[in-house]
Amino acid sequence: GMNPDLASERQTASFSVEKLTAWLDGGAEHTRIRRAVVEAIECDPVFSRENQYFQSQNERYEAAVRKAVHLQKKMHEMGWTEDGPEFKYIYRALSGDIAFLLHRIFMRSISVLGSKQQTAKWIPLATQYQLIGSYAQTELGHGTYLQGLETTAVFDITTQEFILNTPKISAMKWWPGDMGRSATHTVVFAQLYVHGKCYGVHPFIVQIRSLQDHSLCPGITAGDIGPKMNFEHVDNGYLMLQNVRVPRENMLNKFCEVQPDGTYARWGSQKINYFTMTTVRISLISDEAVIPLMKACTIAIRYSVVRRQSKLKPGEQEAKILDYQTQQEKLLPQLAAAYAFHFISNYLQELFDKVYREIQRKMFDTLPELHAFSSGFKAMVTQYCTSAVAICLQACGGHGYSLLSGLPSLYTKIVASCIYEGENTILLLQTARFLIKCFMAASTGQPVPPSVTYLAAVKPGKCPAKNKLDFLSPDVYTEAYQHMAARLISSTAAKLQDLIQSGVKKTDAWNQCTVQLVQAAKAHCHYITVKNFAETVEKLETKAGIQKIMKHLCDLFALHGIFSNGGVFLHDGYVSGAQMDMVTASYLDLLAVIRKDAVPLVDAFDFTDKSLNSALGSYDGQVYQRLYQWAQKSPTNKQMSPAYERYLKPLLHNTLSKL
Repeated sequence: GMNPDLASERQTASFSVEKLTAWLDGGAEHTRIRRAVVEAIECDPVFSRENQYFQSQNERYEAAVRKAVHLQKKMHEMGWTEDGPEFKYIYRALSGDIAFLLHRIFMRSISVLGSKQQTAKWIPLATQYQLIGSYAQTELGHGTYLQGLETTAVFDITTQEFILNTPKISAMKWWPGDMGRSATHTVVFAQLYVHGKCYGVHPFIVQIRSLQDHSLCPGITAGDIGPKMNFEHVDNGYLMLQNVRVPRENMLNKFCEVQPDGTYARWGSQKINYFTMTTVRISLISDEAVIPLMKACTIAIRYSVVRRQSKLKPGEQEAKILDYQTQQEKLLPQLAAAYAFHFISNYLQELFDKVYREIQRKMFDTLPELHAFSSGFKAMVTQYCTSAVAICLQACGGHGYSLLSGLPSLYTKIVASCIYEGENTILLLQTARFLIKCFMAASTGQPVPPSVTYLAAVKPGKCPAKNKLDFLSPDVYTEAYQHMAARLISSTAAKLQDLIQSGVKKTDAWNQCTVQLVQAAKAHCHYITVKNFAETVEKLETKAGIQKIMKHLCDLFALHGIFSNGGVFLHDGYVSGAQMDMVTASYLDLLAVIRKDAVPLVDAFDFTDKSLNSALGSYDGQVYQRLYQWAQKSPTNKQMSPAYERYLKPLLHNTLSKL
């Protein structure tokens, strides 16, 4: 049955959970499709995650491959296609524990970087799984810094082939998923040499394993890189190349090619290589950061109304831990952030679609803004969500530390999102470079993208708030964020200029500003997130019930940011000490208001129990029963420990004989 402590929370929702779910999904029709996909996948035993917490690395890998292969059959059976409306929900329904994700990136890179002929040749083979692809960019010695890659591809004019080598240990490809054991082909990024001249990093399609018996091809050394913090189901691999020859037409050449006589020709924009990474980054924000945070919030908030501990008032029963202000202050801001970042990922997706349409018309001028934004938000959102999941885990006390709570694996997985697809600090510095450029342009009256026009109007001013209620006005707090971001960007730009004018080399000056540049880039992303949340709420005027609670969450997200980063708002006196007290008062008042709707707000994320895979987070709230039942499934409770015969028995019997 249903735990009454959880049931009572659902009686008093101030809005319709079903309507909120439909709105989050982008319409009731999307909700229907998503639930149908989840239902189809969860009732298929092949996709079960029931024993995941008890499996070894080998078992996890094998299960991931089994699921990936079965998924092809399932999609065919259900009539789902890669470009159908169901596809985006499949990954979420599988909760990511599936092989061949890099196969998709292999295909994506060929379709983005390859010519029509190359696409026509390789995509059908990949689609039908006549080969399994990977994407080999990262090396032992280089990850984020692409120009530093050391793998080489030398053009041999006599045979019309490229000869690929990893000339030293640091050049070895290291980390690509699906490459350690599964892949037969991979896109290798290598420095191109023609007639002794280096033309920079280019992508090449290379076969690494036989399609007959899966043995390694001549000149190829490859394997698995060993145990990791999570992702045990993925065979992240290493790859060494020794004089491996590929035909001339295996260099992806939508934007450049080496002609038969060795002439190097380029057309279109050099920036396009970043485009693949941009697509990956944007989908990653939703799949690998926002959804895990939504799951963590669901688990921690449901558990916090079921768990009772010590008495708030003498003589009453023990209190639900969510009734303590400290617990609300841990969890509710994380819930507000999950909503804020959901809306940001929608915003980025729209920006992306716009830029994609322009690129297809060979217009590249909006690419820098997309690149700067996808970089900055990937960094800010993954960092924020990682801290937030850790807070959710610790807010569940001892039981949160059990793998069975689902929280440790959410945490160890989300930690990786801060590193792959661009290391976060480097990404924030790329955003900062764009912001400094725009600031310089704006201050000399040149046009800049709409998202950064605020940099043109950095004006000294003071926050106009007179009382705590003024801080519930989106104009007031959005303005505060805008002022703070603009100040950090302009003061860092000024420091940079001063250093350069005093004779410091440009690169040294930049390095001396990087801590502040990172802070400025984060501030910009935080400001856009608050502004976008407020605008999203404003557009909700037709949905009264939902708008009211979303406005509370928006206020909470914004005020939490001011409350926890007081220094940057107080710094130049824009916000006064007295106003900071008003912020604190309004912030704490909001906790009690949102507390009433906390459970309905996580119910609206609409995760099934199977999807959460958590003994603490299930819909019925029967946490203690489930912890006990699940512990029984552990292999440690299935067999007599060999340690008994070997060590404990001799120890105990030896001691007895002495007695």
